[in-house]
Amino acid sequence: QVQLVESGGGLVQAGGSLRLSCAASGRTFSYSAMGWFRQAPGKEREFVIGFSWSGGTTVYADSVKGRFTISTDNAKNTVYLQMNSLKPEDTAVYYCATARAYYANYVPRAQSEYSYWGQGTQVTVSS
Repeated sequence: QVQLVESGGGLVQAGGSLRLSCAASGRTFSYSAMGWFRQAPGKEREFVIGFSWSGGTTVYADSVKGRFTISTDNAKNTVYLQMNSLKPEDTAVYYCATARAYYANYVPRAQSEYSYWGQGTQVTVSS
């Protein structure tokens, strides 16, 4: 029903930057939040950053605050994840997802709240 397509992953040295994109199409929610999650081998999937389309609220994981930022292109239904000062521990498959927003500034951290997911894009940070 909802199609999410990530792009922009790759290999980068520690201290470098990458920008990931997530484009949404199909029968999207009228009011929604967009979230980024990541999963490293042998680790649980974890919340990275989330954004409310309607309220403009951004929620950060402590591990990325000050290094990662989020921006949007509303006309293209696209959200961008700008990743700066990358560390080897940032290495993971990154997923974008969308959740129905029940109220203004609804930005859940739990992956169970997100209904549709992208295919993931690999980010590898070398030391």
